[in-house]
Amino acid sequence: MKRSFFERLTGTIALKNRSSDFEEDIEVEQMPEENAGSWEPTEAPEGELAVDVYQTNDAIVIQAMVAGVASEDLSVSVTREMVTIKGKREAPKGVAAENYFYQELYWGAFSRTILLPAEVETEDVEATEKHGLLTIKLPKIDKDRKQTIKIKSL
Repeated sequence: MKRSFFERLTGTIALKNRSSDFEEDIEVEQMPEENAGSWEPTEAPEGELAVDVYQTNDAIVIQAMVAGVASEDLSVSVTREMVTIKGKREAPKGVAAENYFYQELYWGAFSRTILLPAEVETEDVEATEKHGLLTIKLPKIDKDRKQTIKIKSL
């Protein structure tokens, strides 16, 4: 049997038509016919909130459009390194699905977790909403700040 150019070049041999200890039979389970062609998630997917994140000299600022979300349906949790925004936008009631020509707005639950580029002071976080724009101001921890301590003589 003549070896191929690749086999001669690399010094390997082809295992075509040879049994190998590394071969094994794998069974593939087929989907039942009634479910073929349809994929239905078990729960509704959660949308991801679009955000802008920028910094000033003393704070990190996060902005997100949350128009149409009631304040009781919005939650913001903050750690020193991360911010999580969760909410739920309720779809308007009274309009049947077949009456829509376009339906591009997102309705339902959404969330976004943002890893912060610097540690923040969680006690001084401010969150405001105006005209549907959520603004979260996170004061940075000043690691270079020094404080002189007076020593008391006892």
